[in-house]
Amino acid sequence: MMDSNIIVFQTCSFYVLLLLRGAYGDMSYSFPEEMKRGSVIGNIAKDLGLQTGALPNRRARIDTDGTDKRYCDINLNSGELVVADRIDREGLCGEKASCILKQELVLENPLELHRITLHIQDINDNSPQFDEESIKIEIRESADRGARFVIEEAHDADVGQNSVQQYSLKKNENFILAANGNTIELVLDKELDREKQKEINLLLTALDGGSPQRSGTVVIHVTVLDANDNAPVFSQAVYKASLPENSPLDTVVVTVSATDADEGVNGDVTYDIGHVTEDVKKIFSIDRKVGEIKVIGAVDYETTSSFEIRVKAKDGLGLSSYAKVIISITDVNDNAPVVSLKSLMNPIPEDTPPGTEVGIINVQDRDSQTNGQVRCSIQQNVLFKLVPSIKNYYSVVSTGQLDRELVSDYNITITATDEGSPPLSSSKTVQLSVADINDNPPVFEEQSYSAYVSENNKPGSTLCSVSARDPDWRQNGTVIYSLLSGEVNGAPVSSYVSVNGDTGVIHAVRSFDHEQFRSFKVHVMARDNGSPPLSSNVTVSVFISDVNDNSPQILYPSPEGNSFMTELVPKAAHGGSLVSKVIAVDADSGQNAWLSYHIVKSTDPGLFTIGVHSGEIRTQRDISESDSMKQNLIVAVKDNGQPSLSATCSMYLLISDNLAEVPELKDISYDEKNSKLTSYLIIALVCVSTFFLTFIIIILGVRFCHRRKPRLLFDGAVAIPSAYLPPNYADVDGTGTLRSAYNYDAYLTTGSRTSDFKFVSSYNDNTLPADQTLRKSPTDFADVFGDCDDSPEQKPPNNDWRFTQGQRPGPSGATGGPEVAMGTGPWPQPPTEAEQLQALMAAANVSEATATLGPGTMGLSTRYSPQFTLQHVPDYRQNVYIPGSTATLTSNPQQQQATAQQAAQQALPPPQVSAQPEPPKAAQTPASKKKSTKKEKK
Repeated sequence: MMDSNIIVFQTCSFYVLLLLRGAYGDMSYSFPEEMKRGSVIGNIAKDLGLQTGALPNRRARIDTDGTDKRYCDINLNSGELVVADRIDREGLCGEKASCILKQELVLENPLELHRITLHIQDINDNSPQFDEESIKIEIRESADRGARFVIEEAHDADVGQNSVQQYSLKKNENFILAANGNTIELVLDKELDREKQKEINLLLTALDGGSPQRSGTVVIHVTVLDANDNAPVFSQAVYKASLPENSPLDTVVVTVSATDADEGVNGDVTYDIGHVTEDVKKIFSIDRKVGEIKVIGAVDYETTSSFEIRVKAKDGLGLSSYAKVIISITDVNDNAPVVSLKSLMNPIPEDTPPGTEVGIINVQDRDSQTNGQVRCSIQQNVLFKLVPSIKNYYSVVSTGQLDRELVSDYNITITATDEGSPPLSSSKTVQLSVADINDNPPVFEEQSYSAYVSENNKPGSTLCSVSARDPDWRQNGTVIYSLLSGEVNGAPVSSYVSVNGDTGVIHAVRSFDHEQFRSFKVHVMARDNGSPPLSSNVTVSVFISDVNDNSPQILYPSPEGNSFMTELVPKAAHGGSLVSKVIAVDADSGQNAWLSYHIVKSTDPGLFTIGVHSGEIRTQRDISESDSMKQNLIVAVKDNGQPSLSATCSMYLLISDNLAEVPELKDISYDEKNSKLTSYLIIALVCVSTFFLTFIIIILGVRFCHRRKPRLLFDGAVAIPSAYLPPNYADVDGTGTLRSAYNYDAYLTTGSRTSDFKFVSSYNDNTLPADQTLRKSPTDFADVFGDCDDSPEQKPPNNDWRFTQGQRPGPSGATGGPEVAMGTGPWPQPPTEAEQLQALMAAANVSEATATLGPGTMGLSTRYSPQFTLQHVPDYRQNVYIPGSTATLTSNPQQQQATAQQAAQQALPPPQVSAQPEPPKAAQTPASKKKSTKKEKK
């Protein structure tokens, strides 16, 4: 008990100190009730000596208890105290002579508390009122003159001069009015005569002293009865009772008692409550027979602490008396403390230093004495505490460093407990948010990133995605990605990759090539939008994986160009002997660069083999005499990629101990060149056809202008217009093999796909041998052909130029009769325009065909050159062949003689019965050999 008294004493001392420190002075204002809202009561700023602009900065406000109305407020701009709500003095103070309202002015920074006392002045806004609309009095006719009858006084809610000041009674014959303070008596001035007048109506008026004056009236209804000379008498003039608040209904507060000396009806006493407010009638009632006053409503000490009730006792004939009942309400701890938040700094920056005041709270308990003493506490494990301030105010102060990333919101629970028995408590939760400060840079989820992409990727494809997290909020936590400047292989990194600033997805800007570079690194920066912005970097390694996009490249033998490589294989080579080796490389890496070698085609499949991984060509068995001298191998080189890529090359092998035994090497490459030649011929044919179509149009135009028919060189052959191909066509390529006096006619063969030309016999009688053409001097030619120009006629050709039916020019598939000498028989069918074009092409290429009759060379490998010289090469000038024909110009004099004899025999008319003699077979040329080989294969 002693400890609790010490604590209470210390608390009271503390509050006294706070009041001395925080309460700077009281202000008092007096003003009439019922002023309009917004009416000025006084100027607080002026009275406190403050500047007007200081009130908003110090958050000035009028503070009241949580349940009280706010009757006045502060205009922060002008500093004036104005009326905020209707002020009714009667409703606030009732019948009290002095009506005072107490308000508190709160100022912050620093915290100050000023008491404001408001004196409410009464105005005459209420009229006097009687409790009943009519007063009924029964008076015996035996009443003596001067008898007095007490009348219920009138009540005026106003006080002072504005309350009831006087009464007046309307003039009548029997009664006058006597008023003494609050006692009003009706005095019998003249005896009553029941037989003369049974009822009398009197008009009583109550007047107040206000200006303007207000009044109230009541009708007094007097009934004349027989005599009742005793009024009821109460046992006590004043009754006092104590009632705890919150008492249950029907609780008996006090019992009043009155007696009447009369008997019978005149002695029966009834009780009633006199003039009280409607609120009192809702709380208490009285038993009319017994006089018990009971509780019929809620009793609240905090609303009204005491009641004063007038109780009337009335006998059966209307005589009455009054007594006063005073009921005192005792306080019960029925109100828990109320915690009110008066000020809060929300949100609070996370860099707020410890000890910062973030809020102000107020605690009120409507109970009194011990029940109204309150203790406040705050929950544990929060970075805040309560510091007592002025009176019942507390400051919420931070105690540690805040971090929004750890705790972004605080729910601070403040608990207030009173000292009642049992104690009551209440709590209030204050939600406090922590404002973010940009104090955290973005952090990548990984220390480094690796991206793997296959080469030949599409531009714009996704490589990888980087992600950084920033625990800050909103713009402080918004991460933007960008590439740091740098170079990759001398080019800016932005030309290789790009990064999406919002998502962090890294895209390829170009297509990568594994053969150029296999990996590179880029640096990505993550930056937030704070002020100032914070950033961090990460390294992204991009690895380019290989794709099988490079075919093997054959280094030996070289697959390019028209030259071909030939290897000599000794005839005495045994099985397993190394013949040659194919060398190839692949620009890819890994298994895409693993090469394997295969023979896809060979002249003799069982003769040679190749190492799958080495590319070495070896013999499978011993070389025999029956093996072909010319061996052609087609080797395919494949890589190990998916899908596999390959390249092919041709290897030409000669089974011989010496090159002198080789008759001709050109046919080895004919097959390979033939396919290429076909493609080239298609392209050339399109170009030449376009050119000669234009050329024909020009020819037709010229022919139309000249209007003359061109002369044909031979009947039945393809006509070459002399205007475009003169008869004296001479060799002018500078080879020296032909002279202007040596003339040829050109004819196109129908079966030649390569458009070769045949050179027919000379216009002269004698055929110039090829060796003489190449060896004789110009003077020798002059001697031999000196009389060529003197020949007036053209002699018939020799037998070398006799054509069979299949060799005659004409449409494909044309047939004819017996063979005739060239130039003497008609065409199987008239020549077409296409055949005439071919004839023109033949004439244009005569000089080129003649120029190719120079010395030939061999494209053999220089590895075999010590034994291979030109002395081993046959002299192809001995037999000059015409491409595309079976005729051969030979320098053998004997053959020329035989040819002349055959021509003489053919000049004679042939027998009709005998068969046409078969023309002699000409020597085969390489072209004819190739054609015959193809026919045999077919």
